[in-house]
Amino acid sequence: MTVSPPNTALHASDAADEPAGRVLRQFRLVFNAVKTHFQQVQKSAGLGGAQLWALSLIASSEGLGVNDLARSMDIHQSTASNIVRALAARHLIDVKRTEADRRSVRLSLRPEGRLLLQMAPSPFSGVLPQALARLSEPTLARLEDDLAELIALIDTNERDANLPLGL
Repeated sequence: MTVSPPNTALHASDAADEPAGRVLRQFRLVFNAVKTHFQQVQKSAGLGGAQLWALSLIASSEGLGVNDLARSMDIHQSTASNIVRALAARHLIDVKRTEADRRSVRLSLRPEGRLLLQMAPSPFSGVLPQALARLSEPTLARLEDDLAELIALIDTNERDANLPLGL
C-alpha cells in the first residue's frame, strides 16, 4: 500500500472557495466590465473613455473651464488640459480665451462633438462611476474604509488616484 504525501499546495478550485478568491473574482468582474465598456467606447466613438466623459460634460455645461472639468471628473488639472487638447485637435470642441483673464478658457462643443456623443455608448462617465453614484452613503463609507485597508497593503502611488481609468 502506497501512501501519498499530504498535498499542502492549494488547488485553484480550493482557492476559489476561500474568501480572498471570491473577492478576487469580484474585482475581476468589475475590472472586466470597465475594460469592456471602454473597448466599446473606443470602437464606436474612436475616443478613450475619459475623453468621451469630458466631451459629455462640456456638452452639458457650455462654457465650462478646464479647472471645472477637472473637478467634475475628479482628475488633476494637467490631465484635464491634456484631454481638452486632444478633443480640440480632433475638432470636437472649441477652446476660447476669456476676455477678463487671458489664461482662462471656456470650452464649447462643436457639431462634430455633438454627433459623436449621439453615436457613443453610455454611460459617458463609465460604468464604474455610474454604479458608485447609485450606491447608498453607508455602503460607500464601508467600501471606502475597506478599500483603504486593501490599498495600504499594496504598493501604490497617490498620484494615480487622479488619473482616469479610460484614457
